[in-house]
Amino acid sequence: MENNVTFPQLKLTSRRNKFLILVSILVGISFIVIITLPENSCGIRHMMIIRDLNTQDNIEPEYCEHLIEKIDLFNEQCEPYIEILDCG
Repeated sequence: MENNVTFPQLKLTSRRNKFLILVSILVGISFIVIITLPENSCGIRHMMIIRDLNTQDNIEPEYCEHLIEKIDLFNEQCEPYIEILDCG
């Protein structure tokens, strides 16, 4: 006679381990995406440039040149096109 005894705690632990592994993988992937996304995302870079333009009423010449470099780089890589500032 075969004894078919199941161990509910063993099944629960196995499910828990699978769940923890899945959660760990998802957290790892999310972390990698969050780290790499802002540097490469045109939308985020566009919003940052627009924010910088809107927060400065009287832009200092040195900051203006830095902002123009950011805009040039953005315009080369992304759309929509941002108009270049006149720092004069």
